[in-house]
Parts: sequence; C-alpha cells; structure tokens
Amino acid sequence: MKKIRTVGVIGLGYVGLPLSLAFAEKGHAVIGFDIDESKIAVLIKGKSYIKHIGEERIKKVVDLKKLIVTTNFEAISKVDAVIICVPTPLNKYREPDLSFVVSTIDRILPFLCKGQVISLESSTYPGTTEEELRTKIESKGMVIGEDIYLVYSPEREDPGNTIYHTQNIPKVVGGSTPACLDAGVSLYKLIIEKVVPVSSTKAAELTKLLENIFRAVNIGLVNEMKMIADKMGIDIWEVINAAATKPFGYTPFYPGPGLGGHCIPIDPFYLTWKAREFSIHTRFIELAGEINTAMPRWVIEKTVESLNLRGKPIKNSRIIVLGLSYKKNIDDIRESPSVELLEILREKEADFGYFDPYFPSFPKMREHSFDLKATSFTANNIAETDCIIISTDHDIFDYDLILNNAKLIIDTRGRYKTKLVNVVQA
Repeated sequence: MKKIRTVGVIGLGYVGLPLSLAFAEKGHAVIGFDIDESKIAVLIKGKSYIKHIGEERIKKVVDLKKLIVTTNFEAISKVDAVIICVPTPLNKYREPDLSFVVSTIDRILPFLCKGQVISLESSTYPGTTEEELRTKIESKGMVIGEDIYLVYSPEREDPGNTIYHTQNIPKVVGGSTPACLDAGVSLYKLIIEKVVPVSSTKAAELTKLLENIFRAVNIGLVNEMKMIADKMGIDIWEVINAAATKPFGYTPFYPGPGLGGHCIPIDPFYLTWKAREFSIHTRFIELAGEINTAMPRWVIEKTVESLNLRGKPIKNSRIIVLGLSYKKNIDDIRESPSVELLEILREKEADFGYFDPYFPSFPKMREHSFDLKATSFTANNIAETDCIIISTDHDIFDYDLILNNAKLIIDTRGRYKTKLVNVVQA
C-alpha cells in the first residue's frame, strides 16, 4: 500500500463534496472528479452549489490548491486512494441501477496503479464490491490485497445536520482481504474520529441497508398509525409525544407525506431484490415500502376530502405545495414526496404550484418535469389560494402568516400542534 498523500474522490455531490473538503481541510491533497462540467466550473471559482456547505470552506481549500477538481479521469493515476461516491438509484421496475458504479469503474480501470486503495461508498446490495469492482479490477491482472486494496465504506452523511458531520460520524469499513481492511482503516483514520472495521465488504454493505431499512420500517409503522389515528379522531402528534416520554423501549419516529432522500426510499429495495436470489421474500420490508410509497396519494385524498367539505372540487382549485426538498432546511430534492404530490395534483387537474426559496424554478430531474417557478410567498397569494399543503416544513417559512391568511392548510408535518379551524392534519 502506498503512503496516502493524495486522495481522489469521484462524484462531488452531497457525499463526495463534504468528504473532499474533510480531507483537504486536514491538509491532504484532493483531486475531485465529476462528469458534470457545471459543478466543476462552480468549484473552480470557489463557489458552492449545496446550501449547507459554505463557500468559504470551498474557496479556502481551492485557493490553497488542496482541492483540485476535474472531469479528466486520467488524473486517477496521480492519487493514492480513490473513493467512489456516485448515485445508485432504482430503475423504473424498482430494481437496482448500478450503471453509475459500473461506468465509473470502467472509466478508472485504465489509470489504476499498484498500491492504490479503492473504496466504494455508494449504497448498494451485499456483494456489489466483490461482484462488480473486484471482478473488473482482477480482469486487468491485478491482485486484490497485494496490488489494489479494495474496501467498502458506506456513506453516512445527513445533509443539514448541525451536530454530526463527516469527521465525527463513525465510519464502517469492510475489506476484500485483511490487508484491504487495514488499508481502508488507515485511509479513513486520516479524517474520521472513529473507524469501525467489519469482517467483509458484504457485512459493510448490509450495515448500511440495515440502518436505513430500520428507519424506513419505523416510518412506515408511524405513517400507518397516523392513518388509524385520523380515522379514530385522535391527534397522532400528541400520541407520539406522550409515548416519547418513556425512557426505555421506545424511539420516536414521525409521520410525513412520504419518504425522501437518496437512501431511505431506495435502500430497502436493494435488499429485497438481492434477497430473491436466495429465495427469501422480504415481506416486512416490502410492506413498509408500500405504506410509505402510498403516503403522497393519501395526503391528496385528505386534500380532496377537505376541499369537498368546503364546497370545492380539487379540479381547478388553486393549491400550493409548501417545500420541495425531501426534508427541511436543505436544498436536496432527491426522491422528495413533494414532487409526487405535484404529479398527483397535475393528474387531478388542479391549478397547482409550489413555494420553496431554495428552488426559484423547478430543477431538472431524471424522472419529473414541471415548467414551474416558485410562487411568491405573500399574504395576498396565500389568501387567494384554496389550499396550502405543508410538505416540507422549512424553518424559514412564516407559519403565522400562513395561518392568518390561508383558507385551508393540509399539515403533513405536525407544524400546527393545536386544533385550528383552517388546519387539517394529514
């Protein structure tokens, strides 16, 4: 294994960019790679395209030349470690799409050098590192554990979290061989306070899935409880807060309009897909997925019902979705249930729009397209709207302004905790 002086990070998004900054800020030379030329152009200027990552951090390491960014993968030959942080989405059949991982490996293969550490951080099913990366590297005649040190270390980024960040979140690492594991631990100890070694890349891959499936299942449970409580006329938020006073045996989870982000809505399906190879039907995981996937439509059904009680059909009603991000206070729209709400409103021929200051116009997405600009957030616009759906409760919103001017509020986040005439919990 080479002494690690220069680290290459492939994929400069919500995982790769903070990771690159963490290495650079510790004094290590970093080369960041991305196929998106617009991202490279922004970073070269010392600017940021991610809200919670301050431009002063980027500018400092760029000016010091501790972070160099490029679309040229030939520079892989200049680094001592390569960390892969590319997307692993689902295809239209909700099956794993490893095309970004596979194309990345194909791009870097010609430039790999002996002694390098290769780490995959993208969320995926157990076996990916061995089946996809190891196979391709060995096809070039390199011996894993001697020529190349291959590891899997799942990302644990939580965008917008002000307490936990790259350096103080424990890092799980699994290696293809004992020598690979040692190399991976040495790599991440350069910047991470606590590194957690596990016995294999498969164990590390399954660790990430367990973490997110745990959350998906519990969110599915509380979403189902929300629907039950709604039918019984019980305030689910009051019940959750009461249950949370128990000091043992209970962890509070909170309902919402559906799951968002790159991990929780996707990771369970990676495991269910892989489990079929072993003739295992993951009924529990799939049921939670069904409940969570159905939540946006349930919210719209509540909207239809509430409008009808006020003598308004949803067709042609003016409806504003508040918040596009998948969670509050960030500018990340990946898998956001807000987008699914917009799709259903379009299907029902509503006069719909959205408000989110992080997205002045609807961003380009792979699977969704709306020619929309953010609605102005004024008392008059709110008063002229038939319904406001609170989908993402950014702290910057003026909730008193909404409450005092809106005809109808569908609150999916429990922002209004008391019973109010114009507020419907959904």
